Amino acid sequence: MARNLDPKCRQCRREGEKLFLKAEKCFTDKCSVERRAYAPGQHGQKSGQRLSGFGTQLREKQKIRRIYGILERQFRRTFATAEGRKGQTGENLLQLLEARLDTVAYRMGFGGSRAESRQLVRHNGVLVNGKRVNIPSYSVRPGDVVQMTESSLAQLRTKAAVEAAESRGFPEWVEVDAKAGKGVFKAYPQRSELPATINEGLVVELYSR
Repeated sequence: MARNLDPKCRQCRREGEKLFLKAEKCFTDKCSVERRAYAPGQHGQKSGQRLSGFGTQLREKQKIRRIYGILERQFRRTFATAEGRKGQTGENLLQLLEARLDTVAYRMGFGGSRAESRQLVRHNGVLVNGKRVNIPSYSVRPGDVVQMTESSLAQLRTKAAVEAAESRGFPEWVEVDAKAGKGVFKAYPQRSELPATINEGLVVELYSR
């Protein structure tokens, strides 16, 4: 399976904000964005550079791709699906990305990051409605029950991830029983429930060119 192998902290610095790709490290003062709030590379500290309209749109698309950990071809397919649905394409896009099994597992605290949750899914550690699903891009539907297998729940790493997520609180669109390592995907999230730092409208403009 193809994946982005760029160092995660460099990805955050390139976008100029926390993308929460490194689990608990992102919540500490060890976060590279906190320590070096400029783009990586020898020209990273240069200021005053302005992006064109196209550059701004492209940068936003790259940021969203990095947040959800997907590559270009898969992102285009998801966008095409969002475009074919009723409603606003941008909001549909974010809802489809949030409904991916790896992201749902992350929102429920099964992994400290989306990458950890994706690995858990790939290693047969997650059940959907009682059936084992090992496809990270699997689309979870409202009402689906997502849970960890007994062996996954017994791991210290997943226990720590669930406890950390529980202490921060879970999103409104999932209902989680932390002790049982089990949750329900109640509904697709509303746009107001998702980060305001994401500007999906720029992606819609980019693909409308």
